[in-house]
Parts: sequence; structure tokens; C-alpha cells
Amino acid sequence: MASKNEATARGSRRRTDAAGGAGAGGGGSARRAQLLAIAAEMFATRGYTQTTVRDIADEAGILSGSLYHHFDSKEAMLTEILRDFMGNLLGEIREIAKAEESPRAALDGLIYNSFETIHRVPFAVALYQNESALLTSTPEFAFVTKASLDVEKVWLGVLKAGAGAGDFRADLDPGLTYRFIRDAIWSTVRWYNPRGRLQHRTVADQYLEMLHGGLLA
Repeated sequence: MASKNEATARGSRRRTDAAGGAGAGGGGSARRAQLLAIAAEMFATRGYTQTTVRDIADEAGILSGSLYHHFDSKEAMLTEILRDFMGNLLGEIREIAKAEESPRAALDGLIYNSFETIHRVPFAVALYQNESALLTSTPEFAFVTKASLDVEKVWLGVLKAGAGAGDFRADLDPGLTYRFIRDAIWSTVRWYNPRGRLQHRTVADQYLEMLHGGLLA
């Protein structure tokens, strides 16, 4: 956990950047990205419903009215965060599944990508995980459910191809296998530390060792 001084310094940096200081690059798109980064962290750590537009503006060091120059609402911010996250994720895994020469290599690539995504955008991952009930019950976020199903199709395609090629066991249900792998990986966002001793590549290596070889000696 960060000390009070570290937290104060971090908040000061955020306010300077979001207000358009030297760190903001002077561009509207850069400022939007900074505000979205603040919103993603607050939504993930405090909860979406518990976070107000004023909370985000205060953290950014601007007035609430200034935030509305960039976004129509808090929902618009959440929508943009999730569209960007899901769009990037889907594009990346489709490319991996297409590029790899074997289902085994594709599966390993998908797993490495998942851990790298947690390392790169932990708050977007945590938000997606924590707010699943809201996202699946709100019509405005139907695009998240569709993207999730598209992600699942890519993984299932790799698992089924691997079973057909003899790379993976044919007696295991692909749907259950996918869910075991998915939930085991994405839940690590709750404890993985991007600045910790074990970086995402090492964590992925350890996971693959257990997945391929099992736990028994």
C-alpha cells in the first residue's frame, strides 16, 4: 500500500496532467485519455455506482463542469473504457489465433496475452470483472456481452482444433476447459502486482507449467 506522501504525490501528478500541464502534451485526446485512466482506476477500486462525476473531477483537479467538456456522462466514460478494452482484447486474440502454426502455440499465446493484458491495463480488467452484474443487466452495455461471446468463440475454436489435432485431450469439454482457464487467469488481477517480484511473463510461465504438466510430481 502506498504511503500518504506517495498518494499525495501521485494525486498531484494526476491533477497536473489532467489539467493540461506539461505531462498532458497539450492535446485534447491526451487529456481525455488521462481522465479515462483516472475514471477506470476509481471505478475499479471504489465501484462504478459509488463513484461520481465530481469524484473523478476532484481527483483530476478540475471542476465537474470541465469534465463535461470531454464526456457527456459517467456512463459515457465507462462505455469508452470498455469499448477500448474489449476491442483491443478481441483484436489481439484473433490475431494470435490466426498467426500461430498450431493450436498448442495458439493456446499458449492466448494465455501469455491474458497475463500481459492484466499487467498493462489492470484497472480495465478489474472493472470488467467487478461490474459484470451491471454490464450484463444494462441494455446500453450489450456490446460487452457480445464482445465477451466473440472472445469465447476464439478460445473455443483453438481448444476444439487442438482436440481434433491430438494436441489436447478429447475427453475434456471445451466449454468447461475455457471457463476453468478464463476464471483462473482473470481472477489474478485481484492479487497480481505489476511492480512485484514476479512479472506477468513469469506468472504465465508458471501457469502454463501447471496446465501442461499438472501439479503431481
